[in-house]
Amino acid sequence: MTQYRDTQRAQFEIFKSLPRDTPINMLNLVQFFDRAEYPADHALAGENLTGAQAYANYGAASGPVLQRVGGTIIWRGGFEVSLIGDASEAWDTMFIAQYPNAGAFLAMVTDPEYQKAVVHRQAAVMNSRLIRSAPMPVSGTFQ
Repeated sequence: MTQYRDTQRAQFEIFKSLPRDTPINMLNLVQFFDRAEYPADHALAGENLTGAQAYANYGAASGPVLQRVGGTIIWRGGFEVSLIGDASEAWDTMFIAQYPNAGAFLAMVTDPEYQKAVVHRQAAVMNSRLIRSAPMPVSGTFQ
């Protein structure tokens, strides 16, 4: 299994080139470290926190920024099994964050308060996927 923790520059440039004035949904799939990996100079280094605990710290610290830019969590699910794909990709948390537009997402990730919070995410996350999508009308079929 290939692991990804952060955005690659080329992918972020593609994100920034897409329309910024339309609503977006961001699908988040996250696997945690068993033990959080904080930098040695961080106040929580050596506290023996789990990845899940470090991610909870990230959520508590970044949540106000998410709300301030108009974002919200519209779906959260508990992983059970992959029917298609790499069976080793068992996700510890899965959710969809909705933003009023891509500019709001960019405002969040560049916010100084968010930048302080992201150290918890980096300490917590062993592997992740972050997928931008355009909201579409819901129907009773696959179309």
